[in-house]
Amino acid sequence: MIAVKLLVGVVSALLALATLGSAIRTVVVPRGEQTFVARLAVLPMRRLFVLAARRFSDPLRRDAVKARFGPTALMLFPFVWAVGVILGCSGLFWALGVEPYRDALVLSGSSLTTLGFRSTNDLPTLTVAIIEGIVGLGLVALLISFLPTIYGAFSRRETAVAKLHLRATDATGAASPAALLARRHAIDSLDEMAPMWDEWEDWFVEVEETHTSFPILVFFRSPVPERSWVAGAGIALDAAALYCSLLALPREPRAMLMMRTGTLSLRRVCEYFGFPYDANPSPSDPIGIGRADFDEVVAQFRALGLPLVDDLDQAWVDYAGWRVNYDVPLRSLATFVDAPATAWATDRPIELARPRLIRRRS
Repeated sequence: MIAVKLLVGVVSALLALATLGSAIRTVVVPRGEQTFVARLAVLPMRRLFVLAARRFSDPLRRDAVKARFGPTALMLFPFVWAVGVILGCSGLFWALGVEPYRDALVLSGSSLTTLGFRSTNDLPTLTVAIIEGIVGLGLVALLISFLPTIYGAFSRRETAVAKLHLRATDATGAASPAALLARRHAIDSLDEMAPMWDEWEDWFVEVEETHTSFPILVFFRSPVPERSWVAGAGIALDAAALYCSLLALPREPRAMLMMRTGTLSLRRVCEYFGFPYDANPSPSDPIGIGRADFDEVVAQFRALGLPLVDDLDQAWVDYAGWRVNYDVPLRSLATFVDAPATAWATDRPIELARPRLIRRRS
């Protein structure tokens, strides 16, 4: 019996420590690390929400169901942490002589919540109860700091996405990179887009940091159903690629730097979830955009009077050479989060392998 209690005590202590470590890695450590909370809670819950969304034929109802997944999963984290600590410490209490197990479980719950409706006088169990109470207060503190961090990052992400989406919509309300450039031409500001490239370079840097440190943000959908952070990324990248390849304007290094930053950002988010991509693609590799799509934009730009380069064949080659670098990561993330269809950005689904939530990063 002593050997059994010793084994239960060791396993229970490891469970409590693992749960606490999961909370610390999720909230405190500034990089993405593997946590069992994500594996056990996030993906199964996501499948439930996907199944629930399929019950509705109305796209707006489906999007509303999917939009609830991120916040629900976020609030599940502290519940799972609390359950893990209570179960772990209850095993410790039982191993230290608190019997039956029901009393050990009640004592553990009382200690974690610091409600004090069950106490102990034995020094070892009293020590564990005090430590568990401190852990409970720590979990509350982590949650209090975690929520503002998550929603602060979400707000900053969505501010830029909303601004871009409003500028990139055409007369029908559909957003696209071509509409963004056409609007800038209409107000005679095509040669003044440098601030936008700088803004989106900063945006991509922050998205890479926040969406790998706090991967639940990937599933937070935009307040407006037609918008998506993945679609915004695609519009910004394709607008820069069209600007640099198709328009007869001075060379724009900032747009090129933004595309480089955006490509690496999307790739690293894909790495985090285990989605494969070619790190060194050939410019001739297939992409989600076809030559016919490109020619439609050429015709649209010509009709609107945008300045086009003379060699359209080379323009297509140049555009495809830019797009091939971010094509698979962009389409993978768009498919993964089931982003609303946006021309050239999220309307080209791709077959995905099962994501590995969450991948350890070195």
